[in-house]
Amino acid sequence: MSGAQRVRRTNVADLEFRSVPESGGNKAERLVSTRKSLTKPLRNMDKSLVEEVMGLDENNGLPSSAIVEPLTPQLHSVSIPSVLRRNLSLNASCSSDASSDSFHSRASTGRIYRTNSTAVRRRQVALKSKTDVLDGISEPLPDSLQAKKRCAWVTAHTDPHYATFHDEEWGLPEHDDKRLFELLVFSGALAELSWPTILSKRHIFREVFADFDPMIVAKFSDKKITAPGSTASSLLSELKMRAIIENARQISKVIDEFGSFDKYIWSFVNYKPIISRSRYPRQIPVRTAKADVISKDLVRRGFRSVGPTVIYSFMQAAGITNDHLISCFRFQECVTAAEGKEADISINGADDKKTAELIESDICRVIDELSFASE
Repeated sequence: MSGAQRVRRTNVADLEFRSVPESGGNKAERLVSTRKSLTKPLRNMDKSLVEEVMGLDENNGLPSSAIVEPLTPQLHSVSIPSVLRRNLSLNASCSSDASSDSFHSRASTGRIYRTNSTAVRRRQVALKSKTDVLDGISEPLPDSLQAKKRCAWVTAHTDPHYATFHDEEWGLPEHDDKRLFELLVFSGALAELSWPTILSKRHIFREVFADFDPMIVAKFSDKKITAPGSTASSLLSELKMRAIIENARQISKVIDEFGSFDKYIWSFVNYKPIISRSRYPRQIPVRTAKADVISKDLVRRGFRSVGPTVIYSFMQAAGITNDHLISCFRFQECVTAAEGKEADISINGADDKKTAELIESDICRVIDELSFASE
């Protein structure tokens, strides 16, 4: 016949015992009498177990259909392990019904259902685990730093050092030569470190580089600053350390030429910060054409590690460009600060012009007096 052969289920009672072949070549004989003797006690045992199950159902007030499936008339097909398992499951369910308040039964339908207390408890555990994971990543900002709306990249779990830097320095126009040199060093260090790491080591940087005084750093010895085991060697690579010292020397030359590094660097933007007015972080560029121009001029003068990306990071930190999002509270503060600086510069420029005119007039008067006396 075609098709798969039907396999008949067997149990302990259906096993056949075969005799060991003898030297005479006799085949195994089926012990029919043994099979018949084993079947009868098993049937009696099945009936006793079924009666016991039915008796338990009646004592607990539960219909047998709620727990035990209806038994087929073929009692010989019910194996001993299956009946025992059903009996154990019946005892477990009955004991749980008697001891737990979270289970309820309906005698009319035979259904067993659980209340929502377990689901609520699971949701509470899940929420607690999520909170623990977030707390393990970084500590939330203090309440004083969470009240104001900031740029999108400053969140509740941002490093406090970086959040403070964003709120007090980043984007604010800077005109002090020491601070400008410091921000230039930090912008170059971003190739190896992140802003939170740099700001957490800021006190070490200031100690190593004499509070970023370019005149003092320009006199540093390369061997001393890059010596193995020194504090400076643990901050940045040897290439970056040498670049910092060389940049300090070039800044000293710029100060001699322009009077200050501030006048030199701000002259590229006509002493007015560039205001981006970006709404979203994706609108903020990594480099600009103005950064390319400044980078090329610095490289021409002998500066190191001053690529366009580094220079644009420096422009952002020094307030040469205002890249705060317009929704950030610091955007308008930096704009107002820049306008105040421009007013101060214009006033100082007018005062200098008046002073120069007075000096010129005094010189002319003295010359006239000398010429008159000689006559």
